[in-house]
This record gives sequence, C-alpha cells and structure tokens, in this order.
Amino acid sequence: MRLLTLLFLISSMIFAAKGPITHESMWLLKRVGAPIPSPDGKWVVFSVTEPAYDPKDQSSDLWLVPGDGSAAPRKLTHTKGSESSPTWSPDGKRIAFAATRDGDTDSQVYVLDLASGGEAQRYTSLSGGASDPQWSPDGKRLMFTSMVDTSVAPKSKSNARVFESFPIRMWDHWLDAKHAHIFVMESKPEATPKDIFAGSKWSTTPGMAAPLSNSGEDLSASWTPDSQSIVFQSDINRHEAAYATVRTKIFLVSANGGEPQPLTSGACNYSNPKFRPDGKALYVLESREGVGGKTYSINRLAMVPWPQGGVPKTLTESIDRSIDSFVFTADSKTIVFTADAAGLGKMFRIASDGTNLVEHPQKTGNFANIAIGGNQLFANFDSATQPAEIQAFDSSTAATRTLTHFNDEAINNLDLSALRHFYFTSKKGRPIHNMLVTPPGFNANKKYPLLVLIHGGPHSMWKDQFFLRWNYHLIASPGYVILLTNYTGSTGFGEKFAQNIQLDPLATPGEEINEAADEALRLFSFIDPTRQAAGGASYGGHLANWLQATTTRYKCLVSHAGLINLESQWGTSDVSYSRELNNGGPVWQQGEIWKTQNPIRYAANFKTPTLVTVGERDFRVPLNNSLEYWTVLQRLRIPSKLIVFPDANHWILKAEDSRLFYAQLADWFKRWLL
Repeated sequence: MRLLTLLFLISSMIFAAKGPITHESMWLLKRVGAPIPSPDGKWVVFSVTEPAYDPKDQSSDLWLVPGDGSAAPRKLTHTKGSESSPTWSPDGKRIAFAATRDGDTDSQVYVLDLASGGEAQRYTSLSGGASDPQWSPDGKRLMFTSMVDTSVAPKSKSNARVFESFPIRMWDHWLDAKHAHIFVMESKPEATPKDIFAGSKWSTTPGMAAPLSNSGEDLSASWTPDSQSIVFQSDINRHEAAYATVRTKIFLVSANGGEPQPLTSGACNYSNPKFRPDGKALYVLESREGVGGKTYSINRLAMVPWPQGGVPKTLTESIDRSIDSFVFTADSKTIVFTADAAGLGKMFRIASDGTNLVEHPQKTGNFANIAIGGNQLFANFDSATQPAEIQAFDSSTAATRTLTHFNDEAINNLDLSALRHFYFTSKKGRPIHNMLVTPPGFNANKKYPLLVLIHGGPHSMWKDQFFLRWNYHLIASPGYVILLTNYTGSTGFGEKFAQNIQLDPLATPGEEINEAADEALRLFSFIDPTRQAAGGASYGGHLANWLQATTTRYKCLVSHAGLINLESQWGTSDVSYSRELNNGGPVWQQGEIWKTQNPIRYAANFKTPTLVTVGERDFRVPLNNSLEYWTVLQRLRIPSKLIVFPDANHWILKAEDSRLFYAQLADWFKRWLL
C-alpha cells in the first residue's frame, strides 16, 4: 500500500511539474483584445484571436462577457475573417464592427443586433474599405473611416510612383494619393454613406491629412455631444516633413459635410480628442515635440475651450509621465489614464481639472486599453508571466476581478519566473532601472551565461509585459539569465531622462548597458562573467552595433533592424528630420555626432561574431543598413550570419518566420556561449 502511495505521489509530482516555454506554447496562446463595455457596463465585447502556424487555420472572433463576471464569455461571431473596432450603439442593443468577410476585398462595417439575434448585416461596400465605426450619441447615424483616392493627375498605364514632396513611404508601404476620409451614414444597412470631406479645401490642401501611423492614417474622430458635428486630428504640414516637425491639430466639421475648421491653436501638437460625458469640455493629448528643437515630448492632458476652440489648457504639467490613453468616469468628475512608469504599465486617476493625482496600487504587470461602462472600469492586464486578459473593477476602488481566463491552463504548465527589479547609479549620476529574468529550473548555486537584451524605440521601455517578438522567457529557456536595462532615453522615468539622448544618441546608452551588466555581475553570483552576449532590435539593434564598435566584452551579438551608418539611415528611413535634430544638424555639415557616434566609422575595431537579421519590407530601418553591416563583417572575416525575411517589416510577425528567428537566435547563442 505504501509503495502504491509513493508511486502515486511521484507520478503526481511529475505530472504537475512545469516545463520551459517553447515557441509553440508561446505562439498558440490565445490573444485577447481590448475590452469594449456597453454603455451601462453590464456587458463587455472583445476580440479573441486563436493563432495557428498556417494562416488559413487562424481565426479571430468577437466574444461577450458579463461586466460583473457572473458568467463565462461566449462567442458572438464564427468566421475566419478577423473583426476589429467593435462599438456599442447608445441603447446597448447593437454592435458595429469592421471585418473582412466572404466577398470583401477590404474591411467593411457590419452590425450585429444582439436583441434580435442572427448574423451580422453588412452596412458598407466601399472600394476604399471601411474601419473604426462609431455611433452618433443619438444612435441615428454611424461614422467610419475609408481611404479615398485624392489624386488629380490623369491615370497612367505605368505603375511608376511619382512624388513631389516628403514623405514617400511609411513603415512598410509606399504612400500614394489615397487618404483617410470620414464617412457618415444613417444607421441602417440600405443607407448611402456620405464622404463629409468631399469638395473641401482641407482634402486638397498640401500637408493636410490624417496623421500617419504604422498601420496607416489615423483621424481619431469623435462625435460632438449633440450628434451634429465631428472632431478629428489632422496634420497641417505633412509635405514639410523633410525639413520641419510635422504639426497635428484638432479640427471640427459638420456631420453633413462642409469645410473643416481648426479648433486648436498654439505651437504644440494635439491629438486623440475626447468629450467629457457631460458634454461640456473637450480633452486632447498635448505633445511638445519639435518645440524648442526637442525631438521627444511626453503626452500631457489638455482641455480645449469648447465650443469656441483656441489654445488648449494643459492640465497635467506637474505629472512627469507620458499619458498613453485616458477615459472619464460617468459623472465627468474623474479621469483615468495609463502611463509607463519604472518598468510597469501603470494606471492613474485625477480630477477632471487635473488635480488630485492618485496612483493605482500595482507591483507587477501592465494595464492597457482602459474603458468605462456605467460605473465599471475595464482594462487588459498582462505581465511577463501572463498574457493579456480582461480585468474589471469599480472605478472608485482598487479591487479587481478577472473576467477572462483563456490562457490560464496553458500558462500554469510553464516555468516562468517573476522579474527581479534593481537600480544602480550610472557614472553620469543617473538612476538606471533594470530587470532580471532567470531560466526555467533555475538553481542559484549554478553559473549561467548572461544575455543583455536592448530595447528599441529609443523612447520606449522594457517592462513587465508578455511579448511575442522578444519573449524574455523563451530566449532564457536554454539556460540563460536575461538582463533588461532601461537606459537613458527610455520612457517611464520622466521627460528629461528621455530627452537626454538628444546630441548623445549612442554613447551614453551604450555605456549604461555595459555598466548594467557589471552591476548584475556584482549583485548576482549565479551569472558567469566569462560568458556574456548582447542583442536588440531597432534602436536596440543600433546599440548592439555601437557595442560592436566600442567593446569586446561580449562573446557574440545579435542585431535586428539595426543601423550601422547614421548617414545612410538619415537618407533612406521613412523618418529623417527628427534624426537631423537628434544629431545636431544636417548630415552634410558633419557635426560632431555624425562623426563620433556613427558605428561604421569604427569598423576597424569590429571583432565580435554577429547575427544580423532584417525584414525586407522594413522602411523604418531599411535593408541597406543591414547589408552595409554584413559587407563590413564579411570583409573583416568576422564570423557572422545574415537572415533576411522577405515578408517581414520592422517586426517579424508571421508564425513560421518567428519560429525560425527564435531557433536561429538559440543556435547563435548556443554556438558562442554554451
């Protein structure tokens, strides 16, 4: 009997043992989208993507869960095409969303009637597609965005691209004469949508256009409280992007069409307009990028005089954090917002006049996509050990409850260590924040190689978050300790800290990365000082290349989408003027930074074996920089490998490309460290 009991206990322990994360166990986790609560907060709609390695097997559908968590989520749609931007009608009976379904070449607006049930009805059939639907406050009309060809030149049989101003491409696509316009239609399927910008001077004035984002153009439009007009953000001088900071302002236009009128004035950029629920005030995000020659600014919250417009009043001058998103409580008295802070994605609340800052108690993780329905606050929450799920809590308390549990079972089977935070003071006297990740089966009495991962941006931050592109635990899984350093230039540590890399783009961050590795070695005896490697992507790739130029302490390096030449990066990237400001003037003036902080000028010092990877469709750090680096490495006969992903942009997003990238990463580190 004792033998049977012992065998049972042993088998139970084996069965319960957690294993290391693999690419498959990471990639196939369900991806829970932003919570969109009904007006009364009783229901929350959200998307769930069920990934697959074969794109035809992947699906994404809308789900519904009670806001009080009284029942499990249920699936609303059952199609292969993905749905996005769900939005509730004011009476809470219908959901509009954008989707590409059978017969659609571009996304169109669909409406699902929850009261009567049945399939969603298609409301639009536009050649430019339709996205981001929004109901008018009175529920009588729908607004959405569609791409419109604004070219006036005669059509040609040639497919040549012709340009007369900058920019000419963005992220992973060439820019053409199509621009985002706002359409309005009655909220019924047979209604005819109207382009409310048609015939306006705004639509044909050079430089006027929706601000560019990585995914296209973004108008961030909102209905006015009376349902008669629409406010939106617009660039006013995009055609000057080669020699000036592009300015973004807020405009007002009648929902029946007409000439958009500017609502904001002043030197700052204004975006993301939102009305307070009582309809008495309009709030925006304020950025001072370019003001006084600064290349970075935190986002501050400002209030626009309504309805007359004018210079917005800054409300959060004393809050030295960049606001990501914000919402209002139903009584209009409180604003809840998210902001990066010291390795966490934190949530804060302030009074609607910008006073009485309160920080949500939080020791781990990352809040995002906050939304309010009724008196309930909802958000996505994730951490390095937990993919995003949806949490809910009363807007006046800190107590939370988790509404979704799509990945609990899968995560519970994985050995994922919590992040260890530590600071040190750099040689320049700056407090530098770091996080450490230990591998599965960690034993403090063993010695582990150190991998120094460098975040991109540069104006971003390593934080306690679940990543697919650079998953801390997957990279650590073969038996590495991972060091994550928030060097000078990172966000979440104040505006000045992020601005300090202007005129010092690589040298100080590079020094701090090496200092962080030294501090980790001092603090943690389980790190082997003889086996260190470093790598990163984008700006992290730039810094990896700077380490190539300035130190031989690392056994090997990894550079994804990293510049090797400041000069060619300035001339070929989709963004150039901010690089000029950051480096102290035009490249042809050959100021100090162009000469002293350009990695390729130190090629004679290159010695470290390097894995170079890049997406062929990357226009942010174009392929030419990786090819320049590869040529130098080969010319110097430094052990190196080049991987070009033909279908990738700045990020590696396809399942099989991602699997190959992680496998090559593991092989490269194994070759030089184990």
